[in-house]
Amino acid sequence: MDAPLYLRPRVDPPLASLLTDRPFLHSLVDALGSPLNVLLPEAVVENAARFRAVYRRHHLTGRVYFAHKANRSSALVRRLAAEDPAAVGLDVASLEELRHALGCGFTGDRIMATGPKDAEFLWLAARVGATVNLDSPGELERLSGLVRTHGLGPVAVLVRLSGFESAAGHGGAGTRLLSRRSRFGTSVRDTDALLSALEQNADLVEFTGVAYHLDTTGVEEKARALEQCVLFMDECRARGLAPRALDIGGGFGVGYVAEAEEWERWTTALTEAVLGVRPPLTWRGHGYGLRNEGGTVRGSAALYPAHRPTAGPGYLDELLSLPAPALGRPPATLLLEHLHDLYIEPGRSLVDQCGLSLARVLDVRPADADSGQYVVRLGMNAGDMSLEEHGVLVDPVLLPPGEAETGDEEPVGVYLTGNLCLEGDLITRRLVFLPRLPRTGDLLAFANTAGYAMDFHAHHAQRHPIARTVAVERKGDSWRWCLDEDYWPITPLGGTPG
Repeated sequence: MDAPLYLRPRVDPPLASLLTDRPFLHSLVDALGSPLNVLLPEAVVENAARFRAVYRRHHLTGRVYFAHKANRSSALVRRLAAEDPAAVGLDVASLEELRHALGCGFTGDRIMATGPKDAEFLWLAARVGATVNLDSPGELERLSGLVRTHGLGPVAVLVRLSGFESAAGHGGAGTRLLSRRSRFGTSVRDTDALLSALEQNADLVEFTGVAYHLDTTGVEEKARALEQCVLFMDECRARGLAPRALDIGGGFGVGYVAEAEEWERWTTALTEAVLGVRPPLTWRGHGYGLRNEGGTVRGSAALYPAHRPTAGPGYLDELLSLPAPALGRPPATLLLEHLHDLYIEPGRSLVDQCGLSLARVLDVRPADADSGQYVVRLGMNAGDMSLEEHGVLVDPVLLPPGEAETGDEEPVGVYLTGNLCLEGDLITRRLVFLPRLPRTGDLLAFANTAGYAMDFHAHHAQRHPIARTVAVERKGDSWRWCLDEDYWPITPLGGTPG
């Protein structure tokens, strides 16, 4: 047979150590059921420290705001709440996330309220002293009205911008938009009304900064946007306003697949399969956005770049070091020259290597009579582990019970399906290669699911329970655990408050 097309996961300590303790992981699933999410709260603190190290390298001040929407966990939020208030904050995008943040120990002055906001969300954010990241002039008017009516002000606000232009832009000939159209933020071409509203409501809101968030991995595009925000802040100062912080959002990325060669080999094979020059690699010929039109591949692969040599803090470092096109100086230099604070909102990258999702193998059967492929049904559904929903392709780790195996079995290609009575409930649309055929009772561990994958799409369809979540930490030669909702940073796992 052809060599297996593996996409083996990048697994760093301590997650790598956790995956080697099969008896512990099996005991957790035996006790709490399948699926099960496992989190390492200390890992999120280490990631925050790596981002802060980039700040120090570039002599920058500001705060790292964890994008709460990436994970519903209480343990992660409580652990971050125990960190330096000046260094670590929380980005909340709903009323319930704000309530959760306050209940986990965050004070209002460490919270950034983002996303679409209803009146209740705006009121509570203003009441507790959170910074409100304004999405539009209309949102500014609604906030100002609440502050005036209820005597809440002044409220610190940032304004989100979008629709950035090329270096030759600012309305001149040859202007082109760099960032794709977004339904969020105010276009840089339409800021006059926004600035006028900020001036008129200066007694109700304190204009403290500017924000952007680009849905792209292109570091050059983000550097141009950052530069234009700095120029916009200069215009604000010329009008007597005094913004001092620049929030560049998130999108710093995660490397999921360990080996670049495996990722390149698989993506090449996908193109060949779409063209029909090799057997299909996916369920019913799914092309992940690619299609065959008369022998030519059309479309674009809707896939996350699963192997990323530069991601997370490294991506931020690269962005801050890249010379901006118009002013010719790196973004870090521009921020220093203007004495601006830097805010970032990492989600996926702040919980990199912070957790995994476990599922028990329920059933194994041939996909068809002659292919040599199998369908493996798991005790989870696509909502419980939604890496593919975000275009992330990476292999699970096979965890059999009992002693180590002899390794004399052959690799096999399998399709992983869920526990719903739906044709479309596929954990993976691609053929996944495992070192041997799974057996009923084995576990599959999906590594690095803490960012947007383990609970972002979880639901109670067909009355299946959603995954429980536990927090774990290493103590000596063993692991300790507690339910996510029972974790507190002052309480050693399995112990008493200290």
